[in-house]
Amino acid sequence: MTTPRTPLVPSHHRRVVALGGGHGLAASLTALRLLTDDLTAVVTVADDGGSSGRLREEFAVLPPGDLRMALSALCDDSEWGHTWRDVLQHRFDGDGDLKGHALGNLMIVSIWDLLGDTVRGLDLVGRLLGARGRVLPMAAEPLEIVAEIHGHDPERPDATVEVRGQHRVASSAGVVSSIGIVPTCPQPCHEALTAVREADWVMLGPGSWFTSVMPHLLVPDLADALVSTPARRLLNLNLEVHKGETRDFRAEDHLASLAANAPDLRLDVVLADPSVVPDGASLRAVAAELGAELVVAPVAARGAPGVHDPLRLAAALRDVIA
Repeated sequence: MTTPRTPLVPSHHRRVVALGGGHGLAASLTALRLLTDDLTAVVTVADDGGSSGRLREEFAVLPPGDLRMALSALCDDSEWGHTWRDVLQHRFDGDGDLKGHALGNLMIVSIWDLLGDTVRGLDLVGRLLGARGRVLPMAAEPLEIVAEIHGHDPERPDATVEVRGQHRVASSAGVVSSIGIVPTCPQPCHEALTAVREADWVMLGPGSWFTSVMPHLLVPDLADALVSTPARRLLNLNLEVHKGETRDFRAEDHLASLAANAPDLRLDVVLADPSVVPDGASLRAVAAELGAELVVAPVAARGAPGVHDPLRLAAALRDVIA
């Protein structure tokens, strides 16, 4: 049976949910906030490095870093909003215990401790920023990335080994052959599930493919919501599809990886910058297998490889969403 599609409504009233983490999600939110008044970010909670990893381990909380970045990307375009964004993003120097901590990470964990409610705490920080949208975690408990990586161990370059932890997976020089999460069935964030189910558009990517994008599809309740939602689904491909965690990948390999890990998920649109589409016919055919139309549009910043231009991305998304 064909899933009913959401009726078209004026773009600024569209309910849009963007899923991801880190700089990729921040780029999406910076563009999307120009297009809609109803925007929700659903953010990965698997980070275990740096300030987030230290706070996660010490206080048994969700890693706050990617949540902080998403909130900062949604700050109000005013002196108030920009000032509080800069406060949240401020990172301590020095040689003491605070070295490397982002002030926003400490603030978020403090508010969680006071309120005893992760979502209420994020909403409160959003109010402080005048955020143009809402930020939610993709699960209600912290996750651990578990990957099978070929060539991770330099002493056994031909072996495939299990690597645990987002930081170790993301920094590995090997090739990821499979990805998973622990726990395998985490507690869901019900507000995130509701946002996905009630959305007009759901957007995946860009971002670190195996540690920011794919984990959303490994949370069973969230994956079910993404499959069953009447929303249109858009995948925004990375600008450097062949680097980092997806070394030597083509754009087609990203779509194949998506199909392998979420075989029931259908897409409506695959958005790609011309720089990652050397063979339009090939990518268009693979996208069609997922039910998607390929849209090729310039979204990269001029003179800054691998960086999205917020206005160009917003223009491309406007044409799709409208």
